[in-house]
Order: sequence, then C-alpha cells, then structure tokens
Amino acid sequence: MSPQPPPTELTELEQQWRTAWPAALADWSSYVQLREPTFCFTSADEQREQLSGSFAMIRLNDHTIVISLAQIAQQGLESFAQEILAHEIGHHVYCPADLTDNARLLARIRRGLPSCESYAPMVANLYADLLINDRLQRQCGRDMAGVYRKLKDNEPSGKLWQLYMRMYELLWNLPRGTLVQGEFDSRLNQDAVLGSRLIRVYQRDWLYGGGRFACLLLPYVTETAEADQQRFRAWCDTIQAGGGEIPDGLAELEDDELSGNIHPAEDPILSGLDPIDRGELAGQGRGKVRSENSGRKSLKSYRDPFEYGEILKAAGVKLNEREIAVRYYRERAVPYLIPFPARQSAPAMDVIPEGLELWDTGLDLSRVDWLGTLMTSPVVVPGVTTLQRIEGEAPGHEPKSIPVDLYLGIDCSGSMGDPARQLSYPVLAGTVMALSALRSGAFVKVVLSGEPGRSISTDGFIRNQNEIMQMMLNYLGTGYSFGIHRLAETFQTNTKRDRPAHVLIVSDYDMFTMLNEKGDERLGWDVAREAVHACRGGATYVLQLPGYDGHSQQYGPQIDRMRADGWDVHLVNSMEELLVFAREFCRRHYSQSKLPLEQIVATPEKGKR
Repeated sequence: MSPQPPPTELTELEQQWRTAWPAALADWSSYVQLREPTFCFTSADEQREQLSGSFAMIRLNDHTIVISLAQIAQQGLESFAQEILAHEIGHHVYCPADLTDNARLLARIRRGLPSCESYAPMVANLYADLLINDRLQRQCGRDMAGVYRKLKDNEPSGKLWQLYMRMYELLWNLPRGTLVQGEFDSRLNQDAVLGSRLIRVYQRDWLYGGGRFACLLLPYVTETAEADQQRFRAWCDTIQAGGGEIPDGLAELEDDELSGNIHPAEDPILSGLDPIDRGELAGQGRGKVRSENSGRKSLKSYRDPFEYGEILKAAGVKLNEREIAVRYYRERAVPYLIPFPARQSAPAMDVIPEGLELWDTGLDLSRVDWLGTLMTSPVVVPGVTTLQRIEGEAPGHEPKSIPVDLYLGIDCSGSMGDPARQLSYPVLAGTVMALSALRSGAFVKVVLSGEPGRSISTDGFIRNQNEIMQMMLNYLGTGYSFGIHRLAETFQTNTKRDRPAHVLIVSDYDMFTMLNEKGDERLGWDVAREAVHACRGGATYVLQLPGYDGHSQQYGPQIDRMRADGWDVHLVNSMEELLVFAREFCRRHYSQSKLPLEQIVATPEKGKR
C-alpha cells in the first residue's frame, strides 16, 4: 500500500466525496432524508467513530455513515465516491434498513449455520451487500464491479470468496475470471448459480431468503481459515451497525423462521423441481404455498433466553448475560400486564392554595412559584425575592386509592434452572406480577431463596424496575425449597408496615417439608401464619403438585392447614401454568373478579396472548 497522503490531499478528497453525496442519495430516492457522512482523517478519528477493519460503515442506531478517507486513498478508491456512498445508503434504505430487521436477519442466518453461528454477522453482511450491489450495478449503472476489481489484490483467498465473486459475475453477466481469482470446480459454479438466482428471486423479500443463503454458504464457511475470516472484516460494514441498541420483538419466533432454513437446491422456486405456479407462490409473500389449512391460526412460539442473547450479541449489543435476560423477560411479560390493584380507603385530600412564603436556597427548586416571584419583583434574587406557595388540604369527595405492595418469594433451589440460560416460568410469571404492581404505583420486594443454603433479596420494597428485574434474574441453585422463615425478616408481629402488602410464594411440594422445619426455635407454620396478619394484603402459595387432584391424603391435610392459617393455595401441574396464573391472579385480586381462582385457571394456554 502507498503511504498515507498528506492532510491537504485528504481535504480535497473530502470535498470531492461531499459533492458526490446528492447523486448517491438520488440512486435510491430523491426523498431519502439522511445526513452527510462523517469523514475520518486519522486512526484516532476512526477509533472515535468505532470504525474498525473496514474503510466504510453505517450505524443503524443513529443512521450515520462513516468513511475513512485515509483508507480510501490508500486503497486507490478515490474515484468510486458515488458507488461506495450509494452502497452505504442502501443499508439504510434497503437492507437491513433498521435495527429490528437487522436482528431478524441475523436470527435466520444463525439457524442456517449450525455449529458456525458465530459467523452469522459476516454472512449476513455478505448477503446484504449482494442485494444492494446488484441493484446499484443493474438499475443505477454504478460500477460496483470496478470496486472489486480495484481491490482484487487485497481480497480474501479461499473458496468462500471465490463463490461470492462468482455470484457477482453471474449476476452481472461478466466473463469468467473477471472477479474470481484462481480455478474452481463445477460444484462451486453450481452453488454460485443457485446463489445468484436466490438474490434475484428474493430481492423484494430478502428477509425470507436469508436462511437459504446461509445454508448455501455453510460448507464454505466451515472450510474458511481463520486468517481469511479476519480479512473478510474489511468487507463487513454492518457488523457493528446496531451500535449497542437493543431492538424489540425478538423474543417471539416468526412463522417462517424455522421453515425458511433450507438449501436453495431444495427450494422449488429456485430449482424448478416441482411444478408450482411461481407467480402464485411469489404473490403470497415469503414463499408460502396455499393449502387447505392456510386459514388456521398457529400458536405463537418463543426463543429461549440463550438464543435471544446470542442474536443480540451478533447484532453488536455489549451487555452481560443477566442484563440481556432482563430485556428478554420484560418483553415476554408485556402482553400479560394488567393494572395492579388499589384499595379504597378514607376520602382523598384536596390541595388548597393558602398563600406565599419565602423560598430559600437548599429547598427543592420545583417548589418555587415563579409567577408569584416575578409579580413581587422583576429582579430574581434567590433566597431574597423567590417565593413558594403554601398549600393546605381539605377532605375530598372521592376515596383515596392505596396500591397493594407485592412481596414476591421465588423458590431458587437446585431443582430450578438458570433463568438466563433457559426459560424460567416462575421468573416470567414473577415479571408479569412485578411490572403490573409497579404500573399501579405499588412497591415490590423480591426474595430468592434456596434453603438450606442461600437467600438474596432487594433492599426492602422498592420501585426501581431494573433492580427488581436484575434481582429476579439471579440464580442460586442451592437447597431444596423457599425458606419460609425469611418472612419473619419483613413481617414481624411487633412491626407494622404503613402500606399493605400481598405475600406470594412460588414453590413446589418441598414447601410442606420446609414448613415443618424450625428456624430460631419457631416452626415455619408459625412464621407463615403471623406473616398473613402482619402484611394486611393477603397471602398466596403457588405450588407445583403434578397430578394432584385435590382429594389425596398425601397433601390434603397440609393444604387445609395453609388455608386455615389465612393463605390462598393455588396448585399447578406444571410450571408453564404459572404464566396463566399470574395474569388471572392480578385480575382476581386487583380487578374485582368474582370467580374463584381455581375456576378461572385450567390448562396453560401455550403461546396465547
């Protein structure tokens, strides 16, 4: 490579590229609204803009195109301003266009690369570049082939790059060897034909074709050496396009995500093996074939937290495992949230203004009555002319609503899995109830317990959503049950809380053993009974007892004793039923439902919102 040009040459190059910017926008539409690129002159500029490896990139979080003028000059690409700028604009307008579609494409690419999922960002970038470059070369007359010919000496070696370049030759009807270096066999040429067909057929539904493209490249990705994959980074301008932003809507699996991951040779639209009306098939969108069951509504399905996290990491999100899990469970809980309850108490007090008094520094600035201050003196002198309004209270006509706080105790013993790695229904149900409580203005205390062993909790009843969720996403894996004696730390008979709270314990049949254990010389039964009276908001056990019909003598006496002590007892056959319980629990306790909870909740509605 030639030495870095002096700054004066880079300044002239910047002006040349800024002049080409309007024409590059016009290649896509005269209505595209996108600010001018950020040009980097030095490596420090590139580091500041997070440009690494490639000479150009786009950030989808703030829709900023970044160009390294130093690398452009070193690579000899000065005359390709409109081609390169139009290419980056294509990532904003066409593929992947936004953060959500970028993540959706990565999800499909990952499924088409079993055992090679870490290369999904690279494959997705190659796929998007093919779509964009083909449009610019054929429809806009841009010399995209010239860019690749200019950089031929710096291209990665190996069959993957040969396949990629051969696709361009077929798409643009270029003589063999124009872009491809070295000899290649008929199998590679056949795969390139399939790849070029795929780009043309799915150019308007590129998301659906992403899984097929990944399946086509899988054998070549596995053969590519690590050194060559590092050289591919120079061509990857969307690997960090997410900029750390987390898109919504990724927890749910889309209908075509699993069925779309087939090799292009098995796709009837591309191979022509089946006599399918291609026009009809393409008109239905996403390649779906009509059938007698096409009107049947399919149940929704969801990813597990691990896969959700891997997709976000592929999109450039730099969060730890627990922080990603918080976003996952929050997204899963949103469709089930309902307003949490409030209790009616004495009539609320109406605020009555009673005059003005001096406001002094050190008091809350929001208490200043600026109108009264300026009417007193046009010159504002803090602590001298500033006034605050005095307010009194008078009994109102409407009753005051007091939200019921929530004490959420979750069994985190060895039988419970890590919620950050696999879906935990106790945590998901807890998220629904905790977020509903916060929505109403209530406070929440989360206690995770696996005893004998460990127990952790939030610092009392709080309203910080992130702290509550991060506490819920911890994993202990100790002991055998929730430590019911922990209730004494919050609800002691000699301490009365100002606000009522509802105690909710999620566990299984091991709770009966824990209730018979002693702690501080007191049985768990005694601690649980006293907590019911101290909390003043009710208490509920949710216990998983598979196959229990309510009449067996094995658990019947203990359940009767729980209810006699003031606890509601709800039994589930499986942890999946907890999600339905969480929704109906809020409706019953906080929406004045008259039906008993046992009649409301039957079997789990898997995937139904």
